Amino acid sequence: MSSNPSVYETLKSAATASWEGYIGHPFVRQLARGELPEACFRHYLGQDYLFLLHYSRAWALAVVKSQDVEDLRQSAAAVDLLLNHELALHVTYCERWGLREADLVRLPEADANRLYTRFVMDTGLSGDLLDLLVALSPCSLGYAEIGRRLAADPATRLEGNPYRDWIEMYGGSEFQEGAELCRQQLERVARARGLTGDLTANPRWPALRQLFETACRLEIGFWDMGLLGA
Repeated sequence: MSSNPSVYETLKSAATASWEGYIGHPFVRQLARGELPEACFRHYLGQDYLFLLHYSRAWALAVVKSQDVEDLRQSAAAVDLLLNHELALHVTYCERWGLREADLVRLPEADANRLYTRFVMDTGLSGDLLDLLVALSPCSLGYAEIGRRLAADPATRLEGNPYRDWIEMYGGSEFQEGAELCRQQLERVARARGLTGDLTANPRWPALRQLFETACRLEIGFWDMGLLGA
């Protein structure tokens, strides 16, 4: 094994079933084929708006948990990007599906949404920056992987697919580049906390693996919630 194996890749390998269940979920497969019921997608979009608000708070917590300037800057940049760019894009996208921001802010939060976002916040509050980044990584890095897979999969239908924009957004260079910065931060923070060599022998590894796997299962629950529709 390399002296510096990828923390992200090792986490995925340690949670293969949950990871594959998340990125290959029926919601994702139906979306790729253009067969996802529109009511399900609208329900998902509305809940994703609420999720983004909590996701922004989690990254704000990452600022508080950061101990060096580079992490402070990167975490603060993530908050700025989410609140002042991505959230606005999401609102505009939702409007194309008949969902106004005035309606989005009044939506009741689904249990799956509440469970996931509070887990991430609790992880950040009770742990350190590494714990928080691991809990965030299935979202920040998983959507990028889903986007790459769908963009490269010949079974993905783009022509006439109502969800083509979603696929191209997460598979596009801008989102991929942002995810790569998140991956680099995860790796850097892990190294600074002594995760080198055989990661599975590190005393922190069992807890980090559990955090990652739990977040993957909660992502599965989020897709399940989407399939239930409004």
